[in-house]
Amino acid sequence: MTERFKVVIVGTGFSGLGQAIQLEKAGIRDYVILEKADEVGGTWRDNSYPGCACDVQSHMYSFSYEQNPDWSRSFSPQPEIFDYLKGVADKYRLRERIRFGAEITGAHWDAGERRWTVTTKGGGELSAQFLVSGVGGLHIPSIPKLPGIEKFAGQTWHSAQWNHEFDLRGKRVAVVGTGASAVQFVPQIAPETAELTLFQRTPPWIMPKPDHPMPGWAKQLFRYVPGTQRLYRNALYWLLEARAIGFNGHPKLMHAAESIARRHIAKGISDPKLRRKVTPDYTMGCKRVLISNDYYPALNRPNVDVVTDGVREVREHSVVDEAGVEHEVDAIIYGTGFHVTDALEYLDITGVEGRSLAKTWATDGIRTHKGITVAGFPNLFFLLGPNTALGHNSVVFMIESQSRYVVDAIKLADSHGAAALDVRPSVQDEFQREIQDKLVKGVWTQGGCTSWYLDAKGVNRTIWPGFTWKYWLETRRVEPSDYELSGRPS
Repeated sequence: MTERFKVVIVGTGFSGLGQAIQLEKAGIRDYVILEKADEVGGTWRDNSYPGCACDVQSHMYSFSYEQNPDWSRSFSPQPEIFDYLKGVADKYRLRERIRFGAEITGAHWDAGERRWTVTTKGGGELSAQFLVSGVGGLHIPSIPKLPGIEKFAGQTWHSAQWNHEFDLRGKRVAVVGTGASAVQFVPQIAPETAELTLFQRTPPWIMPKPDHPMPGWAKQLFRYVPGTQRLYRNALYWLLEARAIGFNGHPKLMHAAESIARRHIAKGISDPKLRRKVTPDYTMGCKRVLISNDYYPALNRPNVDVVTDGVREVREHSVVDEAGVEHEVDAIIYGTGFHVTDALEYLDITGVEGRSLAKTWATDGIRTHKGITVAGFPNLFFLLGPNTALGHNSVVFMIESQSRYVVDAIKLADSHGAAALDVRPSVQDEFQREIQDKLVKGVWTQGGCTSWYLDAKGVNRTIWPGFTWKYWLETRRVEPSDYELSGRPS
C-alpha cells in the first residue's frame, strides 16, 4: 500500500533538518524525511576523515534560530558539527519523522493525481503532494578511473568513505587530489606514513586559517548574556559577506589576497622548487579558496613528495606517474571531491509529460528558478540547488532562505486551494539570463581555470554570483505571478 504525505523530504543534513523545522514552525506536520543512512548528519556524518573541519566559522555555519554557545573552536571539527545536527534532530523531535535506511531511487509526477510518486530502494513507494530534495551537491564521491587500478593489490578509498580500519603507520601512501579534503587530512596522516606521495593536478590557493579555541569567558557570555552571540554572528556574517566583492568582477581585490597567500607559501615551504609546484597560475577564487595553517608545513616534510606529472597507470604495488617514475605504495586515497553539476543524474525524476530531469538538464543545461524550482516539475523543490552554493559565506544562510521559501510556496498553493504550482518557463528563463550575465563577469569564469563549479560545457551551474543578503531578499516571499497554480488537492 502506498503511503501518502503532504511533504516528502529527502536527506537529513542541514537542508533536510532545516526544512522539517520550518514545516513544524508553520504547523505543517504531515511530512516524512527519507534518509539512506542509519543516522542524521549528511556530509558531516559521511566525512569522518582525519582533520575534517568546517572552513566557515561555526558560529555562522549553524542555524540562526539554533545557536550553540559551546563551540570549542572558531572553526569546529567534524565530530562537533555532527553532534550539533544530532542535537537539533533530538530537540525538535524529528527522528520520529525520519525513515532511516530509505534510499530514494526515483520520483515521477502523476498528472492525474497531481502528486509525486517516490520510490525507494527495496521497492518502497510513497505519494507526496510536495517533494523537497535536501541532498545537496557534495554527497556522491568523485573517484577517477585510474588506468590499471583493478590490478592494485593494496587498499583504496575516498576521503568521504574513510577506511578507519587501515593502519597508516609506516605505510607508503599515495594521495590523489589536492582539494579541500586533502588539504585537511594530509597534515594529519603525513607524520604517520613512511612515505606520502601527493599527486597534484592543479594547486589550490590557500589562505591562513584564523582558527582559535573559543575562550571560556566567551562561551559564558554567549550563554548568559542575551544577544551577544547574535552580535558576534552578525559581525562574522558581514566580514565574510564583504569577500563577495572580490569574486564578482573586482580582480584587484583578489590579487591583494593572492599576495597574502604567496607569503603563506613562503612561510610554510623552504624549497623553491616545491614553492613553484604549489603556487597557482590562475586568479584566486576561480577554484574554491581553501584555508589551512598546517598543509604547507606537511608538504615540507622529508617523507612527503608532491608529484605534478599526473598518473599514467597503477600497478599491483605502485603508481606510475606521467614522467615514468614508479612510486611504490600500500594504499591510495582519493581526495578528489564530489560529483556536483551531475549529482542528480543518478536519480530517475520525471515531471510533466514524462520529462526526465536528467535528460532535460543534459540537453538544455541545468536551469532553475532561484535554484529552488524547475519548470515542468511541479511541487518539486531543491535546497542548495543549482547556483546557490557559495565561495565566500555560509551555505546554511542560503538553506534557511530556501526552506522558508518552500513553506511560503506550499502556503500559496493551500491558500488558493490548488494541488500544484509550477514555475512559469518565462520566469525561469529570465532568472537564468540574469544570473549567467553576472557569472560571466565573475572570477569563476574570468579567472583562468576549470573547476567543479562548471558543467561539461563550461557554464557555472554551482555558485551564487553576489551577496547572500540579496538572495535573502529575493526569497523572502514567493511571487504568485511566478507560478501557475492548478488542480484541487486529492
